[in-house]
Amino acid sequence: MSKKKFKQKKKKAKDFSRDILVILQKNSSKSFSWKQIAEKLKATSTEVRNDIIASLAKLVKQSHIEQTSQGHFQAPQEATYYHQGVVDMASGGNAYVVCEDLQQDVFVPNNLLNKALHGDWVEVYVFPRRREKLEGEITQVLERKRTTFVGVVQMQQKFAFVVPSDRRMYTDIFVPKADCHGAEDGDKVLVRITQWTSRSPYGVIEKVLGKPGEHQTEIHAILAEYGLPSEFPQEVEQYAQQLDTTIKKEEIARRRDMRGALTFTIDPRDAKDFDDALSFQVLENGNFEIGVHIADVSHYVQPDTILDEEAYQRATSIYLVDRVVPMLPEVLSNFACSLRPEEEKYTFSAVFELSPRAEIRKVWLGRTVICSDARFAYEEAQAVIEAFTAAEPTDFVMPEEVSIRPEGSYTVSKEMVEAIVSLNALAEILREKRMKAGAISFDKVEVKFLLDEHNNPLGVYTKESKEANKLIEEFMLLANRKVAEYASKLQKTFVYRIHDVPDEEKLLQMQGIISRFGYKLNLKDKKNISHSINHLLQEVHGKKQQNLVDTLAIRSMSKAAYSTHNIGHYGLAFDDYTHFTSPIRRYPDVMVHRLLQLYLDGAPSADEAAYEQKCKHSSQMENLATSAERDSIKYMQIKYMEEHKNQEFLGVISGVTEYGIYVEIIENKCEGMVRARDMKDDYYVFDEKAYALIGEVTKQRYTLGDEVRIRVKNTDLVKRYLDFELVNNEQ
Repeated sequence: MSKKKFKQKKKKAKDFSRDILVILQKNSSKSFSWKQIAEKLKATSTEVRNDIIASLAKLVKQSHIEQTSQGHFQAPQEATYYHQGVVDMASGGNAYVVCEDLQQDVFVPNNLLNKALHGDWVEVYVFPRRREKLEGEITQVLERKRTTFVGVVQMQQKFAFVVPSDRRMYTDIFVPKADCHGAEDGDKVLVRITQWTSRSPYGVIEKVLGKPGEHQTEIHAILAEYGLPSEFPQEVEQYAQQLDTTIKKEEIARRRDMRGALTFTIDPRDAKDFDDALSFQVLENGNFEIGVHIADVSHYVQPDTILDEEAYQRATSIYLVDRVVPMLPEVLSNFACSLRPEEEKYTFSAVFELSPRAEIRKVWLGRTVICSDARFAYEEAQAVIEAFTAAEPTDFVMPEEVSIRPEGSYTVSKEMVEAIVSLNALAEILREKRMKAGAISFDKVEVKFLLDEHNNPLGVYTKESKEANKLIEEFMLLANRKVAEYASKLQKTFVYRIHDVPDEEKLLQMQGIISRFGYKLNLKDKKNISHSINHLLQEVHGKKQQNLVDTLAIRSMSKAAYSTHNIGHYGLAFDDYTHFTSPIRRYPDVMVHRLLQLYLDGAPSADEAAYEQKCKHSSQMENLATSAERDSIKYMQIKYMEEHKNQEFLGVISGVTEYGIYVEIIENKCEGMVRARDMKDDYYVFDEKAYALIGEVTKQRYTLGDEVRIRVKNTDLVKRYLDFELVNNEQ
């Protein structure tokens, strides 16, 4: 019997390239022999040493390292493999690091995150390029984005785990029993990570939010997830309550007295904080004197006080579906600072003399005192505009069907009608001028909910801007622009609202999508782009693609932000722009008021670095508040759709991913997902360039903007999922 000969399989050589590069990069000013490198890598066998030598030869050939004449190896002096950036967690627990100095994001697999979390500022080591995309390893966390997380408690006998609600948080948090602070199994809590020395981070439960699914629990969880407050510290409330908010004769004497001018506010019907008022007077020369009067918050909120520190930390009011989380305590936001009718108030004003053609003849900026004569809801001002734009001003009785006043009617004087109609005419001219200059008109449909006394959604409705809204918008824009122009000419430190040019790649993607509907963009230059986008928005107004196109256009835009570095505002077509008109709800406006008064008084330029830091903080808080507001709308949409399970709706595909398609229901704007795994008629593949899911066998395509019929399959308030299923895949 012959012996079988077994050929021994040669062991594959180990590649030490990555380890060698780490050594040489960390000691970039030194060179090492292969023996020194082998010693650092603790190579004990000839076989491993040979692998190291082979890896060195490969790295030299690839020009990743240099070999000196003495037979030593060194990292190229001009090369750098270490970069800093922000972690952006992706699906499956992997991540990307976004680095400003790299053209590509760096992919980091889960096993090389080294305890970095979403949003952290990190150092990342980028491997020598092996494929098209950059890959790397996070070497250290430089700054944590957050240490608190919302999650559900899983109680064990002697300890607990908190399972985070945020899907980007890839690990549970271990909590010793002593640090559970009364939390019970299944509670939704806020937990803070205290240390991370083992496989799981250790934490302490700071707050029990309640039982998952309950309304108050979920709303407070949304705020907690973004590190946003739900109430004021007691000492801040006490400080605000003790402020002297009476109107003083000596203070009036320091201000321009405009209490005799016809003045009114126009706001949403449920508003309580009235930031702005308009005054109107006809001058002897036929021109109009129009005052834009803004609550003088900076009179009460003084620097270096606990009230100012709290306002700065919050930086903005937060508007959730069922409540407002104000930047200032109620005694200020709803009373002392709010420009309520028939109450004297301190204001900071921009007063304009305008010709009947809305030409600016004079501008005055400074502190004033006013007394508002009336408070209008947008609906009431709109009724005046619609009734009297083409008619002679006379005493006007508000039609009962549009009135929201308890008495069922509201009498408006001839003078007030004349003021509203004249202001509307001027606003239309100002708007037309902005549009001709290249401003972009976004009138995106706003989703609102009709709630009962228990905050259950009874219905969904949409709001669009009408003339009354645009009237207020134009005069606020005018005031903001003229304040910014004044500061810009001084060339002193100031807080601007800036908006960069659109992202070219996103515009090209948008072009590809809208071309399927027969639309196109002119991308020749800055002005052509804005005119082209405006034309597109007008074309789709009222059509089924409107919300999709509006969303795509907004996504193509750069994000507006606060900065001391003035680059202008592309979307508004202004070279100089700021936020001056809403200090009750925005901290940057408070900063603008302070700086403006300093410069009116002839003070030198303020500290630019300090104000730039405040601008960055304000921009970050604005983004967090916007995310929380969006999440609260999503939560309420899911809550509303719970009562419509198994019902069919017509929808439009609003997003496409490898996991499925997002569909927005046409009649109520609620958005949910049809998961690819539930599309049983075929195996669907994601075509990233075409924004489509395509069936491998049937070639059935589901693309952005397509109409589909869906059925509500599942709602999950805790995880905030709204799942649909297609009713008929043949459509």
